[in-house]
Amino acid sequence: GELKEGAPPGGGGGAMAIGLASASFRDNCDIKWNPENAAFSDDGHGLTMSLKSNSSGCLLQTKKQFIYGSVSTLIKLVPGNSAGTVTTYYTSSVGDDHDEIDFEFLGNETGQPYTLHTNVFADGVGKKEMQFVPWFDPTADFHAYTISWTPCMIVWYVDDVPIRVFRNYRDKGIAYPIKRPMFGYSSIWSAEDWATQGGRVKADWSKAPFVAGYRDMVLDVCPCDGADSCVRLTGSTTTASTTGTTRSPAPSAACRSTDRPMHIQLQSDRGRGTHQAAMVGRPIYYHGHDWLHA
Repeated sequence: GELKEGAPPGGGGGAMAIGLASASFRDNCDIKWNPENAAFSDDGHGLTMSLKSNSSGCLLQTKKQFIYGSVSTLIKLVPGNSAGTVTTYYTSSVGDDHDEIDFEFLGNETGQPYTLHTNVFADGVGKKEMQFVPWFDPTADFHAYTISWTPCMIVWYVDDVPIRVFRNYRDKGIAYPIKRPMFGYSSIWSAEDWATQGGRVKADWSKAPFVAGYRDMVLDVCPCDGADSCVRLTGSTTTASTTGTTRSPAPSAACRSTDRPMHIQLQSDRGRGTHQAAMVGRPIYYHGHDWLHA
């Protein structure tokens, strides 16, 4: 999200096309802020990032940019008293009027639930926040978080459950990210002034370091070097992957139904139910261009 005091420097977003194969954090990413606070597993497919003080967090960035695609990873959030901390997983362009797609996990007091904070920046403008309460304990085990970005919509998934859809309504004057290549990022940082209960609850630094775990990153994207050619991917796009060449569908067919409500039955840990029930008191709602019906 927007960088505040204690936040990692810079912006970012992206990765090479790797199909459905798990990518190595060590081989495909760089630690851009406080590398001493990051630790890779022996095979490079696991990572921990630590927040040691209000100015000493950690930031990971993929080495390559992309334009459209899906980025996913397993995350185990900071356990116990995580108040004042923010763990993130997001994509972002660099430069002025940046584009960004956010997963931010806002910590809380022991026994109180995390907040899953989502946002979109397009042409440098955010203010598209939606928040959710997870239907599970995100600190007890690893859970999958996915951002899917196409020319017609952005979808946020938690464990393959779509929790939010943001559709492309540029033709109605609503900004949508379509032309700026992004990097992929993960970070942990201090946001005591706003993250927990509006800033009322601060971090307990006697509990530091606060440690978040990441595992099995999957990058299924259209790689890009930032040249003009990579921002003209508006038809069907071809990407190389470890399993061969894959082709994503042209966006036009998927975008034709942007005004048709979706009714999706979702699988939860307790069996089949609606997403509204799963979101524990914070149902997904329709509001203008940004919705997912439960």
